[in-house]
Amino acid sequence: MSLKDFKEVAANKVEMNLCVSKEAFENAVNKVFKKTQKNISIPGFRKGKATRGLIEKFYGKEVFYEDALNELLPSEIDEAVKATPYKMAGAPEVSDVDFEADDGIDVKVAFIRFPDVKVEKYKELEVEKVVVKADKKELDDELERTRARYARTVKVTDRAAAKDDTVDIDYEGFCDGKAFEGGKAEGHKLKLGSNTFIPGFEDQIIGKNTGDEFDVNVTFPKEYHASELAGKEAVFKCKLNGIEFEELPALDDEFAKDASEFDTLDEYKKDIKAKIQNRHDAEAEVRLAEALTKALTDNVKADIPDVMIEKEKDNLLREYDYQLRSQGLSLDMIIKYTGMKLKDIRARYADMAVVNVKKQLALDEIVKLEKIEASDKEVEDKYEEMSKEFGMKVEDIKARITSEDLAYDVKSIKAFELVKSSAKITEKKVTREEFEKMNAPEEPKEEKKTEKKTAKKETVKKEKEDKKDEKEVKKTVKKEVKKEEKEEKKEAKPAKKTTKKAEK
Repeated sequence: MSLKDFKEVAANKVEMNLCVSKEAFENAVNKVFKKTQKNISIPGFRKGKATRGLIEKFYGKEVFYEDALNELLPSEIDEAVKATPYKMAGAPEVSDVDFEADDGIDVKVAFIRFPDVKVEKYKELEVEKVVVKADKKELDDELERTRARYARTVKVTDRAAAKDDTVDIDYEGFCDGKAFEGGKAEGHKLKLGSNTFIPGFEDQIIGKNTGDEFDVNVTFPKEYHASELAGKEAVFKCKLNGIEFEELPALDDEFAKDASEFDTLDEYKKDIKAKIQNRHDAEAEVRLAEALTKALTDNVKADIPDVMIEKEKDNLLREYDYQLRSQGLSLDMIIKYTGMKLKDIRARYADMAVVNVKKQLALDEIVKLEKIEASDKEVEDKYEEMSKEFGMKVEDIKARITSEDLAYDVKSIKAFELVKSSAKITEKKVTREEFEKMNAPEEPKEEKKTEKKTAKKETVKKEKEDKKDEKEVKKTVKKEVKKEEKEEKKEAKPAKKTTKKAEK
């Protein structure tokens, strides 16, 4: 291959003329012939037995040209691009091919290149690091959660049901005097005060004793999921089979010994508080990285091609699908069961894609300006780190990720560390309550005056809404999948045998 010439024909669009040698093209044609010969039929010859010359005579000498070019061009184009000062951002497009050129095969190719980048500032960026201080409430909450795990169930025999008790009940619901589907159960466990049933249902069990039979009168909410019951009054015929409650262990040294490796409650509390603080510190580092990324990308000047943003959206979608699959779901299931469109899901990643691309462009420029290198040892250490992180053999990771690609990642990491180490970081310690207030969304009274102040809070609000929507989506999908599986099992069940009574 030889690169004849290249020129920028539009913003970030490069056109180049290259020549593929006759020898390389002939080898590619012969390779394609050998690969496809067995599937080609020629009259008078058994399938797969015709020679290349006969096939070309029968179908035309260009019969293998297209496949031969497809075989050759990816590597030829890559080599040609390396001979230019540009880096390819999108898939190349072949616009013209001359198979009759004197010196070989002339090919005209156009591609979108990485843009010129200017990072106006990347050292001494001013950012704030917000660190949440572990407080007594968090400690108490963690202790209560642990106590709940070590609670013992106590059966009640000498009193009526009270709030926070768990009752065992039989019930059947009636609407307009008729039993309705899904309204009957036996031996159902219900914690009073959990608000998992229709409003008012649990309150009417409080005060009842084991063995009591009674009616519970309720009104279904107007927005109830079963439209035929929404807003209607109903009566549940109930029987209370039993009452029990969870008895929490005392907060003392014995509890500490059972729940941890410590001998005293004070030691256990100190350990819990230290772990909470470590968690807050780790979260603070993540927020700091986000703040540094924003400060860095705000200083990036570049005319970013759309193809780079779209490719990053594809990457983010793949990551999202991978996360879903780890939870037993998939992107296809989200679309199928929720009616959401792929373009709407992609749109959620638009802002993140822009930030990610700008960040990587900035880091690439810093690597170049600072002459950052990745040593062989650093690359090997990264392979080892990934091996531990993903539980894979180093050899398997090397088979998937080239040392060149990993060296690129190492240099990017070192570039960001340079940004971080040179930054002017102001640390601000706050309580959990103060942190939540700082990030609470609020509606601006006067849009123009509060636009800048509320920008961050609106972003947080959107992120929270997205996470809430995602939880609802996952819940809906799991519910629909279970419903579908239930229907399949129901259909798969063999018909019941006719009873002798019915036969008579």
